[in-house]
Amino acid sequence: MTGDHPLRGRIGVVTGAASGFGRALAEECAKAGMSVALLDVDGDRARESAQWMADTHHVETMAREVDVGAARDVDEAAAAVRRQFGGCDLLFANVGVQQFGAIERLTDDDWTWVLNVNVIGTARTVRSFLPLLRSRSGTRHITMTSSSSALVPGMRLGAYQASKAAVLGLGDTLRLELAGEGIGVTVILPAGMATRHLESSALARPAHLGESQTLPGDIEIMVGSLSMTDEDFATPEHAARHVLRDIVANEPYVITHGGYRGAFRSRCQDLEQAFDRMERA
Repeated sequence: MTGDHPLRGRIGVVTGAASGFGRALAEECAKAGMSVALLDVDGDRARESAQWMADTHHVETMAREVDVGAARDVDEAAAAVRRQFGGCDLLFANVGVQQFGAIERLTDDDWTWVLNVNVIGTARTVRSFLPLLRSRSGTRHITMTSSSSALVPGMRLGAYQASKAAVLGLGDTLRLELAGEGIGVTVILPAGMATRHLESSALARPAHLGESQTLPGDIEIMVGSLSMTDEDFATPEHAARHVLRDIVANEPYVITHGGYRGAFRSRCQDLEQAFDRMERA
């Protein structure tokens, strides 16, 4: 696979890379013959994954414990990547802590935590690593992980959906701002996956906020409100299978999987009708 891959020899950086979708993205980079930096709040898992990819795919890897909710962590990670690899060609700003709950149950602390990690964490990752991309030539790309819930929202996901809608908007703006520099921007919109997402979110939550509370029925209500089927769930490896292809093609969006096209079209139709009403008013 690596012999003629257009990204062979390039440098990839993935946040949230210790498990789940982030690990699958990092492995796609390694399979393509890229050097890869795996960054994650779970440093031990990141190091295990990095070693496995180095041994399996015979590429240079590094791992570092990083909390994207802390600016200093991200800045220091960028400096470490520069020291080891000399720069970055492909940045995956892939973070997403989860907090279930009805809107009226979510506290200010819940909102602050989710938005700081998912939105500001994504923005600070871009800010810290952008100089490393600018120092390189050739293919350079920033990829952000949003969510299918930014397109088709469901119940009990208010804080998460708001954060992922913000990531979608952030990516669209960054694409405009970097187009003149030849740096591409892609937003990935994954649907449900069999991952450690809830476990890793709970572990990443600051201790002073207390445990993340998911009440009985929250997940069932969420799944029911989205009319989710087996088609809406996949392994991280399946979800990541064509991401690099779309990045090489400089596609603005990647839909990984899911059977929600009809619900998205219905939402678009509602917006079109709002335009119609405005024009008739």
